[in-house]
Amino acid sequence: MDDLERAILVMFDESGALDDDLKKQAKVYCNDIKEKPLICRLCIEKLCFSNLVQVQFWCLQTLHEVIRTRYLTMTPDERHMIRGSVFSIVCLEDKNLTRVLEGPAFIKNKLAQVLITLIYFEYPLVWSSVFVDFFPHLSKGNVVIDMFCRVLNALDDELISLDYPRTPEELAVAGRVKDAMRQQCVPQIVRAWYDIVSMYRNSDHELCTSVLDSMRRYISWIDIGLIVNDAFIPLLFDLILVGPLSDQLRGASVRCLLAVVSKRMEPESKLSLLQSLQISRVLRLVTEDVDVELVSDIAALLSGYAVEALDCFKRINSEDAKGISMELLSEVLPSIFYVMKNFEVDVTFNIIQFLSGYVAIFKSFVPLPEKQLLHLGQILEVILVLIRYDPVHRTNLDVMDKIGKEEEDRMVEFRKDLFVLLRNVGRVAPDVTQLFIRNSLASAVSRSSDSNVEEVEGALSLLYALGESISEEAIRTGSGLLSELVLMLLSTKFPCHSNRLVALVYLETVTRYIKFIQDNTQYIPMVLAAFLDERGIHHSNINVSRRASYLFMRVVKFLKMKLVPFIETILQSLQDTVAQFTIMNYTTEELSGSEDGSHIFEAIGLLIGTEDVLPEKQSDYLSSLLSPLCQQVEALLINAKLLNAEETNAKIAVIQQIIMAINSLSKGFSERLVTASRPAIGIMFKQTLDVLLQVLVIFPKVEPLRNKVTSFIHRMVDTLGASVFPYLPKALEQLLEEIEPKQMVGFLLLLNQLICKFNTLVRDILEEIFPSIAERIFSVIPRNGLPSSGSDAITEEIRELQELQRTLYTFLHVITTHDLSPVFLSPKCKAYLDPVMQLLLYSSCNHNDILVRKACVQIFIRLIKDWCAQPYEEKVPGFRSFVIEAFATNCCLYSVLDRSFEFHDANTFVLFGEIVLAQKVMYEKFGDDFLVNFVSKGFSSAHCPPDQAEQYRQKLQGGDFKALKSFYQSLVENLRVQQNGSLVFR
Repeated sequence: MDDLERAILVMFDESGALDDDLKKQAKVYCNDIKEKPLICRLCIEKLCFSNLVQVQFWCLQTLHEVIRTRYLTMTPDERHMIRGSVFSIVCLEDKNLTRVLEGPAFIKNKLAQVLITLIYFEYPLVWSSVFVDFFPHLSKGNVVIDMFCRVLNALDDELISLDYPRTPEELAVAGRVKDAMRQQCVPQIVRAWYDIVSMYRNSDHELCTSVLDSMRRYISWIDIGLIVNDAFIPLLFDLILVGPLSDQLRGASVRCLLAVVSKRMEPESKLSLLQSLQISRVLRLVTEDVDVELVSDIAALLSGYAVEALDCFKRINSEDAKGISMELLSEVLPSIFYVMKNFEVDVTFNIIQFLSGYVAIFKSFVPLPEKQLLHLGQILEVILVLIRYDPVHRTNLDVMDKIGKEEEDRMVEFRKDLFVLLRNVGRVAPDVTQLFIRNSLASAVSRSSDSNVEEVEGALSLLYALGESISEEAIRTGSGLLSELVLMLLSTKFPCHSNRLVALVYLETVTRYIKFIQDNTQYIPMVLAAFLDERGIHHSNINVSRRASYLFMRVVKFLKMKLVPFIETILQSLQDTVAQFTIMNYTTEELSGSEDGSHIFEAIGLLIGTEDVLPEKQSDYLSSLLSPLCQQVEALLINAKLLNAEETNAKIAVIQQIIMAINSLSKGFSERLVTASRPAIGIMFKQTLDVLLQVLVIFPKVEPLRNKVTSFIHRMVDTLGASVFPYLPKALEQLLEEIEPKQMVGFLLLLNQLICKFNTLVRDILEEIFPSIAERIFSVIPRNGLPSSGSDAITEEIRELQELQRTLYTFLHVITTHDLSPVFLSPKCKAYLDPVMQLLLYSSCNHNDILVRKACVQIFIRLIKDWCAQPYEEKVPGFRSFVIEAFATNCCLYSVLDRSFEFHDANTFVLFGEIVLAQKVMYEKFGDDFLVNFVSKGFSSAHCPPDQAEQYRQKLQGGDFKALKSFYQSLVENLRVQQNGSLVFR
């Protein structure tokens, strides 16, 4: 070995025994060698004499790289030497060169890639005979034939195939190469394929497979008559059907037929081609004992054939031709259905897409022919088979371990297209679809065993998915077989109902068809039983139980009034479920952390909260629920601070659950009922609010509890209306106590709700708490704003502050737009007026969120109207000059002159309208004081021409707002052009 060979071996060493520095040195050495002028000659010499695979690969890799990057700078002699040497190796012109062709596949593939790089540059203008020169060497046997196939494959991969992205230059070269090959050598290549396969079919199946796989790549762009003739097509069918050939060779032959079938051509020609193939000859293979991969190839052929026949049907207008297309489809469809039901094949997705297209053509068929109805039934059978889970995963899916979760996620995705197909069949043949589902359910029930979990789940899933394509009216009236299906669903207790998947899809399906019960109330007891017994809320699987709670709540919402006679039954059935919220067990890990459990209380609230329930009964029902829950909270709060961390956390978890339950329960009661018609109900909720406010006293810093109590206060504001007022000062005071800045967001949202609901009635409350709010917020938010969202320096803390800042702007906006601006001027709040104004000014000019800027401008507009109602009135000392000198100039002029103010953005244009409106309002309130300052100071600093300033004055004094807005936009754009971005304001 010389130094280069040693360096190559070191560079490719994967034993881990060599030092990384040594490998880097070897790489540098080899790269230096690549730069030498005679590198190509050196590589060819090494290929001729070295037996080291690593050296051979490096030399071929280097040749490929050098030709690709330096070909245009090579001398003619150097090109001739490379061309001759590479071709000699490829065609075995020198028997001493066999070492490369007898090497591993990756060496031969790299050699083919080198030859294709030469073809890229030289064929057909320089080296026109490259393919023709190949033919005489094919007689040397399988080594050269194999290399011939690799060259053709590499040509397809590197240049011709559109499966890879190509540059315009590569596409042009590919077109040139294909045109030249068609004129010069394609017929000889096809003849060579035929002769080789005929000669070696019984002796070298692997070689024949390689030849056919190469041929398949070229069928799409060569003359189809070279393949579809009395010689080649019989040979392909012979290889598929006759003799003990390998499945690999048979599969290659099938793939060639698929390429023939898929060849692009006019529909009339395609239909003739499909007829001539007599594809029925291969149909029997799918039922024979053949390799699964061969079945997959045959399935691809049949689906490709069916796709083309369907395309012919769509594109041909002749009724006779359409009839032939349908006959061809009818011929292959049974075999396609058989494969789909009995094998897992790679083309399943393609077949489903084809079947969707096939079903779609029947939308115009009235009535559907008998044969097509049969096909639709078989499609439904295929769907049912494919959507079934594999029993091997039954336990995993039931306990939802990692494997079960992955399998469920996979199946959910896989089923999407199948359910689309089901719904399409349901639309064109509703009776067939409903009958099939009924029979599937009946079959699943008749087995009376828990071993048919997958069959039951599949049948129920079909019924559930079908519901998406059925109108609400059809469900309500139970058209077709729907009434029978719903009754079968409600009356059946499947032996495998304990299975999680079966239980879930059963409950989802009952919920989907609940509209049928609206006009068929005799079935309500059956619906209630389905949700209240072991099939639903009392199911042994907690996930099923919680989902059943949620779905039951939806059912109650829909059937609400019709369920009133059953309230006693429902409450009795739910007694144990409700009781689990009042079990005092601080240390158990069985505490339900999911909020799904609270849906039971929402359902109960909806039931007992209606005025159809007698007042006495209603009070009794509510009291029997609220009293234990409140007593539970009071008991939990006793000595809560004396417990250890584990006990405290357990208490907190229970209290959370109780608050969620009470909150959900209250959703069923309207403000009118609890305040007007039945005030006794309101008193109960007020007492409950009193109890829950104590939670904030005992656990002031526990954020989950704060959030839950705040959420309940929100509910009580909606439920109790103005009668909640006596409780607000205490509630707000406790929420403000020891509040963290990030917790202010929820607090401000509560205040926004109060303001929007009660308007000026909350003025006194606001005046009391505004100083505390401002103090806390301005302690964490700088007056010049926070970093923008796009900044790299954004941390979680900054994001929380940004959210707080946005909520603050909304809060200030809500105050000003609900006639509460006097709050800012009250003695307690006046000290914070300047910081608020400065923040609003900065944000109106600079905030990166355009909607925030718009809100700030609207706040200023409203404050100008409130505090400057009369011309020259000075209601707030200094406010008038602040608006004229700071807000008007900075926000209304300088901020819009900035090129970041993009008029083409919809939100920005709306902001611009508010800015122009602000100018109009300022002129109305301040008259010439505003106008003189704005024009003389602002326009002057922006170098606005006097004539345009005068036009602005006229537009502002006129009454046409649209004209003012249009002119001001034009003025701003003109000023930007004059400045050319050179002036910086503010």
